[in-house]
Amino acid sequence: MDRTNATFVREFILLGLSGYPKSEMSFFALILIMYLVILSGNGVLIILSIFDSRLHTPMYFFLGNLSFLDICYTSSSVPSILVSLISKKRNISFSGCAVQMFFVFAMGSTECFLLGMMAFDRYVAICNPLRYPIIMSKGVCALMASVSWLSGGINSAVQTSLAMQLPFCGKNIINHFTCEILAVLKLACADISLNIITMSISNMAFLVLPLLVIFFSYMFILYTILRMKSATGRRKAFSTCSAHLTVVIIFFGTIFFMYAKPKSQDLIEDKLQTSDKLIPLFYGEVIPMMNPIIYSLRNKDVKAAVTYMLNRKPI
Repeated sequence: MDRTNATFVREFILLGLSGYPKSEMSFFALILIMYLVILSGNGVLIILSIFDSRLHTPMYFFLGNLSFLDICYTSSSVPSILVSLISKKRNISFSGCAVQMFFVFAMGSTECFLLGMMAFDRYVAICNPLRYPIIMSKGVCALMASVSWLSGGINSAVQTSLAMQLPFCGKNIINHFTCEILAVLKLACADISLNIITMSISNMAFLVLPLLVIFFSYMFILYTILRMKSATGRRKAFSTCSAHLTVVIIFFGTIFFMYAKPKSQDLIEDKLQTSDKLIPLFYGEVIPMMNPIIYSLRNKDVKAAVTYMLNRKPI
């Protein structure tokens, strides 16, 4: 594998916004601001979930995992995008491209499972509140999070290895900001049927399965809420689910557009449209930036924890 691609392709060229040179500096400033907001917002949520005992619950355990995942995801691609925008250095080594592809795909796959786990957590909390401490014990939560991270890593390792062992025959210009797997597959000068099949299987496992868990969880949640006699109880139940449901709609809506549409048509075309490059960027930067905002704006526990941390006297 290495000898074949080392002979023909030693590095890739990421075009990014090279077709719009006047927009690159504005885009650099926008991406940098978004990245700083991602680091600070998700970093605060991680710190709160660790050091505030009131947030030592399964819901905030998974939220802390989600925040750490968002930081890892953006850090695997944003620094290279910023460097290419400001220095015009658009090349990335073959191994660097493989590493970037692995982390981007792994983080995306893991987040799909994490959102499904969070929906199940809300289902147990609302539909089985008396058994909630038993069902969602610390050991169970740790196991669920571990399964999400491990399965995402295995899925990415399979997809990345299959993609990077293909012969590229000297084609090394990627019309994208990062080593996005569909853009890389487009350069292969060999049959990619196996890649398309495995990606379809991956879509079923990491998109359809979590969505089924989320759908049925919220069906039972809605049924339980509608049976509540107390209006206050209904509002409280809705408020605990609204943030997660908002993130699910934005996240899966974007990722379905990216990976669930027919692959063969995209890979035959010579050029990716600008929207095909910007939408993955939206998925990779805007959503991680919005997550801490969505989870904190209507969350009294997070607001109280932030206020408490700000009012603490320095040691």
